[in-house]
Amino acid sequence: MEKYIDKARILIEALPYIHEFKGKIFVIKYGGSAMKDPLLRQNVIMDICLLASVGILPVIVHGGGNDITKLLDEVGQETTFHNGIRLTNDDNVDYVEMMLSGKINKQIVADINFSHGLAVGISGRDGCLVKAELFDAENASMDRVGKICSIETALIETLLNAGYIPVISPIGTDSNGKALNINADEVAGEIANALCAEKLIYLTDVDGVFENDKLISQINAKEASDLIEKGVISGGMIPKVSYCIQSNVDNVHILNGTLEHSILLEIFTQEGIGTKVIKA
Repeated sequence: MEKYIDKARILIEALPYIHEFKGKIFVIKYGGSAMKDPLLRQNVIMDICLLASVGILPVIVHGGGNDITKLLDEVGQETTFHNGIRLTNDDNVDYVEMMLSGKINKQIVADINFSHGLAVGISGRDGCLVKAELFDAENASMDRVGKICSIETALIETLLNAGYIPVISPIGTDSNGKALNINADEVAGEIANALCAEKLIYLTDVDGVFENDKLISQINAKEASDLIEKGVISGGMIPKVSYCIQSNVDNVHILNGTLEHSILLEIFTQEGIGTKVIKA
C-alpha cells in the first residue's frame, strides 16, 4: 500500500507546477544520446506527451548530427567540423536537409503520435519560420551554414493554438531561398526568445554544469559567464551555456537526456536534477 501512497505524493507535489505552467510554452532542444537509444527516446517522448496532456505547450527543436554523419559517410561525403559547426556546403546540404527534415523529423513526429500526443513536423523553411544569412561568407566550405536573422512565429502559434506539438528541424532560408544548416541550440534559443517561452530546455549527455565536481543546481547569467572565463565551464558545454546566457528566457534548463524522465523530474519536483540558468 505504501508504494501507491508514494505515487499519490508524487502527483500532489507536481500539482502546483502543473497549475503554474498550464498554457505556457516550453521550448525543448532534443538531441544527443536521448535520440539514439530507443528506450531513452521513448522516455523523452513520454515526458513531452505528458507535458502536453496537462496543458503545457511544448515546442521541439531537434538536431541529428550522428545520423547526418552516417549518411554522409555512406554517400562518400567528408564530414568536417569547425568550432563545433558542421561545414555544410553545396555538395552536402541536400543530404543534411534530407536527414534532418525528412527522416529524423518525421520519426520524432511518429513517436509522439504513437504515444498519444499530436505532433506536426516542420522545418525552419516552412512559413519563413527561420530567416538566416551566411555564418561566414568568406569561407566556401561553410556556404550553406547559417546564422539566424529573424524568427517568424506565426506557423508555430497556429499549430499550438490548434493543439499540435510543433517539431522543428534546424534548417533556415536565406534571402535567395537557399537552405542553410543552423546549429540546433541556436534555433531553439531564438525560437524560445521569439515565442516569449516560459522555459527553454537543453537535453544533453551530461547532468548539467559542474564546479569542483559538484552539480550546480541554479546559476545566474553573470555567474555562468564568470565560470566560462575561469575555464570551469569548458568544451562542448560552452556553446550551450552561452546560449543560456544570451537567451531572453527567464529560466533555461540544462538536463541529462539519458536520465529516465529527466524533464519531468526537473519541472515537477522542488529539487530538480539539472542546472537552471536564470537571468537575475
